[in-house]
Amino acid sequence: NLVDANLQNIRKALPGDLVLARTSDQPLQVHDKIELFTHSLIEAVVLVVIVALVGFWSWRTSVLIAAAMPITLAITFGVMNTLGIDLQQVSIASLIIALGLLVDVPVVSSDAIVRELGAGQPRSIAAWLGPTKLFKVMAFATITNIASYLPFLLLPGDTGKFLYSLPVVISCSLLAALLVSMTFVPLISSFLLQSRAETPIEERRKRGFTGWYFRMSKKSIQHRKLCLACSLVLLLVGGVVFSTLKPQFFPKDLQYFSYIDVWLPEDSQVSATREVTRQVESIVQRVSEEYGKAHAEHGHPKEVLLSMTSFIGGGGPRFWQSATPEDRQTNYAQVLLRTKDPHDTTPLLARLQPEFDRQVPGAIIDTRSLETGKPVGVAVQVRVSGEDMRVLQAEAAKLKEIFRDIPVAARVRDDWGEPTPRAVVHVDEDRANLARITNADVSSSIKAALYGVTSGVLREGDKQIPIVGRLRVEERAQLSDLRSLYAFSSQGAPPVPLEQVATPSWQPDRPKIKRFDQYRTVTIQCWPAVGHLPSEVIAAALPKLKEFQKQLPAGFIFRFAGEYKEQVSGFQDLTTVLVICVFSLYLALLAQFRHAVKPLIVFAAIPYGATGAIIALAIMGQPFGFMAFLGVISLIGVIVSHIIVLFEFIEERREEGEDLELALADAG
Repeated sequence: NLVDANLQNIRKALPGDLVLARTSDQPLQVHDKIELFTHSLIEAVVLVVIVALVGFWSWRTSVLIAAAMPITLAITFGVMNTLGIDLQQVSIASLIIALGLLVDVPVVSSDAIVRELGAGQPRSIAAWLGPTKLFKVMAFATITNIASYLPFLLLPGDTGKFLYSLPVVISCSLLAALLVSMTFVPLISSFLLQSRAETPIEERRKRGFTGWYFRMSKKSIQHRKLCLACSLVLLLVGGVVFSTLKPQFFPKDLQYFSYIDVWLPEDSQVSATREVTRQVESIVQRVSEEYGKAHAEHGHPKEVLLSMTSFIGGGGPRFWQSATPEDRQTNYAQVLLRTKDPHDTTPLLARLQPEFDRQVPGAIIDTRSLETGKPVGVAVQVRVSGEDMRVLQAEAAKLKEIFRDIPVAARVRDDWGEPTPRAVVHVDEDRANLARITNADVSSSIKAALYGVTSGVLREGDKQIPIVGRLRVEERAQLSDLRSLYAFSSQGAPPVPLEQVATPSWQPDRPKIKRFDQYRTVTIQCWPAVGHLPSEVIAAALPKLKEFQKQLPAGFIFRFAGEYKEQVSGFQDLTTVLVICVFSLYLALLAQFRHAVKPLIVFAAIPYGATGAIIALAIMGQPFGFMAFLGVISLIGVIVSHIIVLFEFIEERREEGEDLELALADAG
């Protein structure tokens, strides 16, 4: 608000034709994320009320459980403020994830209070007795959930920094939920809930949903071998479905902002870059208008593009964590786009890229949407390294051909760029020696003619203006003009025409040679075609890439880069986190059950939950990426916490004298 107020004051002092506007707007992005969280909170409360009404058949219990959610979030916000965690993309996403977790313990606490009321206890006694009896269960359920998230703090590098607030915020919300379940839930229930007789278990086994569940569970236990075989088939189906999912690193973010990279040949002047950028701006304007007409609202063209800002000669300031600004260079420009509706960003970019490829020759133009997580640059990259320039360029050409033969790959290139023509003067040593002309004489003569030589200083007031003498533009416009130059000898010999001692010619030259790990390295880059993922490009190229790696000459190295490299590294880190998570859960379960085998029974249920998640991804047409992997790991804690509560009720029924099969059905 202070910045906006200052900008408004500055606008008043500016000329009327000078526009002062935002190029990016992170407060708007954060505001949208907070709105998303608010909508998710409302949806969560409504769903909790509906489910509680179905489960408890009591509006009072539904209100009690629903009230626990905002109280828990209020405590979580206080702890976040104390820890210095701001409301940003990851912390808000963590709160949305927490909405599905923090309700579990209050539900168990409320159910325990309802059961005590049904057993005839007064409200004041039932309010504290129910949660107290199940405190150990709720505490271990909370611990197991936290144990499945805290290992994310061990993720290294930029990914770990990016996800730091995820385990912290979720752990805080789970602890807050446990606190609310032991304090606010009993307090509110002592005023809100009413005593009512609980239906005996014998009657509940015969009617309603409980009766249907009891009959199905009894049949499942009686035909346990058949059920086990069917469940194994389900796991097999899950494995087959998993093999069909497309892998992905971090997903693209839904944002108002996107940008366009404009690259010209290395020796291009700023004026040429500016001209191409204007052409790009014109295409963006035209395509956005056509898109708006094609998606008219209420009979009027839809307003698509709000603003367009160009940075010529270098990238603009960093406006997104994964959008790394390019260094200052005359052949580069960045065009920042802002749409009115974030849902229009991706379709607009999909229309723009073919137009750029067709209408702007001689330049490399990439449309870029914002990414979540660590920046990877061009999506598909492979590297070949070696010291022999000729062989290195030949091997790089082979790699480019591999990707050009793949239908789902587009805009194949390397990071060295195309060779540019360079004027080279070859000195005839014999003739030069006879004329007493050295190589340095030839070089200094050409430099003086083309770039000039300072012959004096002109004083104008307190300023000193150097006087530089050189050929006129029309006398040095072509390579043939060099032949008319004279080479002056530093040994006092008379000057001779340059063409008598040297021959000028054009030769291709590499303006840029890059290194990686101290080796000369060419990075082959390409983008996936519209509607495809980088992993599909790598999968299609992998057989030929393996053959290419086998036939590489000695001393040359092939490496993967780009999203594939980060994806493999990220999944390896997550696998380590998964192992630590499972080990931590085993220790927590071992401490609770004091039995080495029971935790393994709990773990046996985890593959079924993961199978459900995998099938859901396939149904929704989503790839299996970093965030999906993260979700599966998180699901482990949820499954384990629910089974802990189930085991507690099984043990309770067993203590009341029921046989094992009946206790299993009643506890469920």
